[in-house]
Amino acid sequence: MKDEYDFSKMKSRKNPYASKLKKPVTIRLDEDVITYFKAMAEDTGVPYQSLINLYLRDCTAQHRTIDISWRGKP
Repeated sequence: MKDEYDFSKMKSRKNPYASKLKKPVTIRLDEDVITYFKAMAEDTGVPYQSLINLYLRDCTAQHRTIDISWRGKP
């Protein structure tokens, strides 16, 4: 290994992973949802935020939709 390296002759290039970087967001989740994913995180060894991301990614890959119907007064 050299004591010093000369980086002045290196060509710069774009980060190929830049488009895949995660974007930080603020989201409000119910306490029981957080508790559920934290318990799953302990069982699997995967951080709970990563588990939530994996679940949401699966929803998008499967094109899952939610049926929310608001019931009016009878």
